[in-house]
Amino acid sequence: MDCVCGRVLMDMSQKDPCQKQACEIQKCLQANNYMESKCEAVIQELRRCCAQYPKGRSVVCSGFEKEDEERQKLKSASK
Repeated sequence: MDCVCGRVLMDMSQKDPCQKQACEIQKCLQANNYMESKCEAVIQELRRCCAQYPKGRSVVCSGFEKEDEERQKLKSASK
């Protein structure tokens, strides 16, 4: 996802609450040749931001939400 800092809008009236953290991840990845391991701290900052808001409130958090749903499905299937 290309980062357009400050321009991701929810319903055209609300700025995405975790956009700043998403942009920081993009900057970090670009600065570190897209090695995720070098950006774990900023990724965790985004996870912390996402945890503060209800599901669906932040577009940039949707990837984490899908990841969590898949993890829950796998847990349920293995029981």
